[in-house]
Parts: sequence; C-alpha cells; structure tokens
Amino acid sequence: MTATANARAMQTATAPQRELRVLTYNIHKGYCTGNRRFVLDAIRERIQETGADIVFLQEVHGTAVKSAAKRRRFSYPDQPHFEYLADQVWPHYAYARNAIYRKGDHGNAILSNYPFLDWENIDVSIFPRSSRSILHGVIQLPHLNTRLHTLCVHLGLLEQERREQLQTLAQRIEDHVPHHEPMILAGDFNDWRRRAEQHLQSSLEMRELFVTLQGRHARTFPVWAPLFPVDRIYFRGLTPLACERLGKGHWRDLSDHAALLGRFALDGSLGQQELD
Repeated sequence: MTATANARAMQTATAPQRELRVLTYNIHKGYCTGNRRFVLDAIRERIQETGADIVFLQEVHGTAVKSAAKRRRFSYPDQPHFEYLADQVWPHYAYARNAIYRKGDHGNAILSNYPFLDWENIDVSIFPRSSRSILHGVIQLPHLNTRLHTLCVHLGLLEQERREQLQTLAQRIEDHVPHHEPMILAGDFNDWRRRAEQHLQSSLEMRELFVTLQGRHARTFPVWAPLFPVDRIYFRGLTPLACERLGKGHWRDLSDHAALLGRFALDGSLGQQELD
C-alpha cells in the first residue's frame, strides 16, 4: 500500500465519512496509448492517489494468459488485474467479463471501500464480436440507512447497438433501482453524439456530473488531445460537490482515455432535496 493510500485509510477509520469520491476509468487493458508499454503499476498508483471510495473500471483483465517472455518483459501480475488494482486499498470488488477469448477475458469492475450487498452482470451484447455488459452492484453506505446502487457500463461503438443498450440500461434502472435509493452510473458510453440523456434524464431523473457542475460533458478521448465526451458519471439521489478530468501530467502517459473524478455529499436529506 502506498503512503497516500495508507494515510487515507487511517483517516477513514478515525473520522466519519461525509463525502463520497468516485472515479471512472477505461484503463485500456493496462497498456499505454499505442500499446507500447504495460503500465498497470502506474495506473494503480494514480488511482490510489485520487482517494476514491468507489472506482468504476472498464477494459480490465480478469484472466490474461501470457508467455513467460512477455511476463518478464511487461511485469504482468499473476493475479487478476482488478484484484491487483484493488491491492489493500479497496477490500471489496466485483468483476464482470465482457469479452472472452482463448488467452483470457476482460470486462468491467467496481472497486469499493464498502461491502457489496449484491451484484449482477447484465449482458447487453448486440453483435457476437462486440461483447458488452452492465455491472450492477448494490453497496451499503456508511452512516446512512440506505443502499447505493452502482452501475458500471461500457457501451458499443455503433449507434445501433448503443441505442438498444441504452434502452436495456434504462429498463434495468426502472425495474431494479428504487427511486428513493441513491445511484451512480459511470463508465465509457462511447456516446459522442450525446444521445444517452434522452434515455436517462426525463423518466429516470438522472443527471450527469460535469454537465451539472460545469455546463458540459468532459472530453476524455483521446487523452493527448481530448475531443470526444465518451466517459460519464451520472447520478441520482446524491448532492454533487466537485468534478475533475484527470488527463494531464502522469495521467497522459497511461490509458488512451482520461479518468473522471467526482465528489458527492453523503447526506441523505440533501440528496432527497435534489429530487423533490
């Protein structure tokens, strides 16, 4: 555990948790842009430094079978990559495979400081060669008599498949997330045309964090010259406090996506006022 992570863990253990920090990040299977270097070590350091309580990950390996030569060259961990990233900082995690192939699999993961009451993976694949899913985890929030619903998504590249996937996502929320329970929906939506809002805002009353606080979606791809607002953090029943795009400095040398960091108030009454 890093010194930063250790200090945060000690602070969490001694002080009531009044805020919730969340991070979403497409980690590009642990490789830098162009796949020149395997940078999972650096990714782990960066996400630990954010102090996030809940981390939404996309394109993270569960199983990755590599030759001995590649393991020596790239320093691949022996354990699943989501476990390696969780380290000793996030004791609870859920992983859902999207793509399964001869030498491994990758998908979505949620790392959490707080235990999961339940989690489920919902397959939303439309085409055989484009495996996609929604990972829905339910977490008990500290100091609140309520559950937090966390949904991690990675939607398809084609508008036809995204349209159907967004319909499935909206129906999942309508059927399985009680309106009085807070929710965070985050991930890589591949939605550069900004069509997700029509599925999430009107009937589901969800809002996007950066649009709420800064007036527009954060541009996250490609990280070296971000043009497309494909990564998002949507929420309901929580009070937004701050948001930040992480794509400069050391972050620029990692995945081809920028990460998004958000802060919310852990106050049930404030969150409910947002909905009233």
